[in-house]
Amino acid sequence: MSIGNLTPLGMRTLGAYIGMALLLILIGFLQSWSVALVLVNLCLISAIMALGVNIQWGYAGLFSAGTVGFAALGGLAGVLISEAPIPEAWSAGGFNVLMSAAVLAVLIAAIFVILAVMAPGRARKIVLTLTVLVGYFVVRQFFDAGTDAIESVDPALTGFLGGLNLPIILSWPVGGLLAALVAWGIGKIALGLRADYLAIATLGIGEIVIAVIKNEEWLARGVKNVSGLDRPVPKEIALQEADWFVGWVEWIHSSALQGVSGDARLDMLRGFAQYDAGIAVKLCYAVLFTAVLVCLFVLAQKALNSPWGRMMRAIRDNEVAAEAMGKDVTKRHLQTFILGSAVIGIAGAMLTTLDGQFTPGTYNPLRYTFLIWVMVIVGGSGNNHGSVIGGFLIWFAWVQAEPAGAFVLDLLTAGLAEDNPVREHLLGAAAHMRPLLMGLVLLLAMRFSPKGILPEPVRADR
Repeated sequence: MSIGNLTPLGMRTLGAYIGMALLLILIGFLQSWSVALVLVNLCLISAIMALGVNIQWGYAGLFSAGTVGFAALGGLAGVLISEAPIPEAWSAGGFNVLMSAAVLAVLIAAIFVILAVMAPGRARKIVLTLTVLVGYFVVRQFFDAGTDAIESVDPALTGFLGGLNLPIILSWPVGGLLAALVAWGIGKIALGLRADYLAIATLGIGEIVIAVIKNEEWLARGVKNVSGLDRPVPKEIALQEADWFVGWVEWIHSSALQGVSGDARLDMLRGFAQYDAGIAVKLCYAVLFTAVLVCLFVLAQKALNSPWGRMMRAIRDNEVAAEAMGKDVTKRHLQTFILGSAVIGIAGAMLTTLDGQFTPGTYNPLRYTFLIWVMVIVGGSGNNHGSVIGGFLIWFAWVQAEPAGAFVLDLLTAGLAEDNPVREHLLGAAAHMRPLLMGLVLLLAMRFSPKGILPEPVRADR
């Protein structure tokens, strides 16, 4: 389709993508291309998270406040997949942990058997209570002994079981699967609740997930963090030592190196190689992340435009009418809740891969729940293009708010002395520009564009 045949919303979408690209290019010229590429990679991950939330909210109208928990589960997958196993920890407490898992599985199976075999009544309640109590104490008997032994194995360096020592890129689908499994458990319990209760329940469960990851050191070292994770791209130092890369750098910067010889030329070449290696690594990440975003976006668009997507929009707009037409609303809600959570889990694993470390202490609702929701609302809920643009724009504003705020405040207080308390206070407040700007952006969007930058298209089936 030519540009002239685009609808007004299509033109608006194209303009939004072009405008966002120009902003990122501007950062490259004004700051550095390294900063711009870091920003691009984080924007790509944020866009994937926003896409996951849009599947839940834009498709089905599910308000989940537990996004932070699913992102953390994706990050945990990076450790469980890529880290090498710790033989000493497995020898010390691995058997007990496996036994506790086996007893827990037997306990769950016993509960289902009791519910299926025994008739409802006082006897079943007594048997269930006794089964749960006995099972709990047996599980704790193995679990406590095993985890204490694991956490005592060189706690300054390890103190956890480690992982499977597989390529970290495999943690991306595993992170989505792990988030989907937890979402299934949450959905079976919470999706029958009213919308406001669902939000409260998911908020609490998300915090529970974070608390477990922080405190169970045998799993991923808790708040001690796991650093030095595997990377799916070459390391900068490896590129700088590769002859082909140095030759490529020498060719790229041949004009700058012309006429320079000896040690001065070597020093300049090392400097160029160091900078270009960082750029090359960031570009590799950008290619991988873009490929994932494009794949998920295409699948999300196909789902949205399919009969399933039309059914989900009908359920979102009028649950009572959908139920009257014979649709299983709770089942469909569970599907979208799982799908959206899986996408968020994939993004969480990608973020851990980019950082090269897993830091449970950094998972907070402001960054991984509130900010993602702002991306969806400002971008346009129900529109996948809006989620992508919202992810890019809001993360761009979040990152640039502090330096831009410091620049503006510096200009406003330029006439004051350097040690003036008013100037010092205002410059010190630049760090608080981020939440202030996000609140302002959200208010302005709700006032002047309540459907977002790219509203949901009006479809013939509506």
